[in-house]
Amino acid sequence: MNTEELQTTHLPRVEEEMRAFLTAVTTDEKLLESMLYSIKAGGKRIRPQLLLAVVAGFGKRLDTGVYQTAAALEMIHTYSLIHDDLPAMDDDPLRRGLPTNHVVYGEAIAILAGDGLLTEAFHLLSTAMLPASEKLLLIQLLAAKAGSSGMVAGQAADIQGENRKLSLAELAGIHRRKTGDLLTCALVAGGILAQQPAEVLEQLTQLAEHIGLAFQIRDDLLDVTSTTAELGKAAHKDAAAGKNTYPELLGLPRAKAALAEELAAAEQLIDVMTVQLPFSGELLREILQKFRL
Repeated sequence: MNTEELQTTHLPRVEEEMRAFLTAVTTDEKLLESMLYSIKAGGKRIRPQLLLAVVAGFGKRLDTGVYQTAAALEMIHTYSLIHDDLPAMDDDPLRRGLPTNHVVYGEAIAILAGDGLLTEAFHLLSTAMLPASEKLLLIQLLAAKAGSSGMVAGQAADIQGENRKLSLAELAGIHRRKTGDLLTCALVAGGILAQQPAEVLEQLTQLAEHIGLAFQIRDDLLDVTSTTAELGKAAHKDAAAGKNTYPELLGLPRAKAALAEELAAAEQLIDVMTVQLPFSGELLREILQKFRL
């Protein structure tokens, strides 16, 4: 499989799982409209891509249960974006080139849309077409990586770090949780779906740490070097908000070098897995190419 097949054949199945499930279970029309607005806004779908790439890399079939797991993960990511964009958080008027959810539907409905996506992600995963033992592991993983020891903790630390100087280690710790943990969830969930043992899940965790940091460094760089039209959201917002970023702490040249180092480390780990395991990392490599500037 290559990224073109991933985009044209498999990601549409993930999209359909999200839309169909939310439509089936939501009983309030405005709430459903708000949730689907942010789902249909699209995005790179990096987390589903990574999950599907790991499952395919181990030679396993991409079936309904796999698509449902990827859909649940993307629903969590979408909820986090709706809440991130709120005036009390990042106060962003644009997301993916469109007005943010609260701009269109008001703050109250946007908050509830995020709540709905968060809750229904676990509902979907609990009813996925998978063995009960796998579902339990996946629910535990998603809760840990999205919750108060993972993404939400990273968001809280990010807010508390505004307008004060952080060390590079402190910044990396924030982004390991805020951004990296859902990416870790994607890779490790792929390993669980491919019935891999604990030692392989640990390798996937190590790989995800490099991918997550690369993703965040790239995002920070794009905020500095791109326009609002190119990003689909407000550019140069991090500095205005007093946020700590890799370009701000390292300067542009060193931040770009750090991105290259993390990508190289990720590719080296993929090489190791390809040698040690019955694993093809070509699709993962193709996805990582999109992380380069």
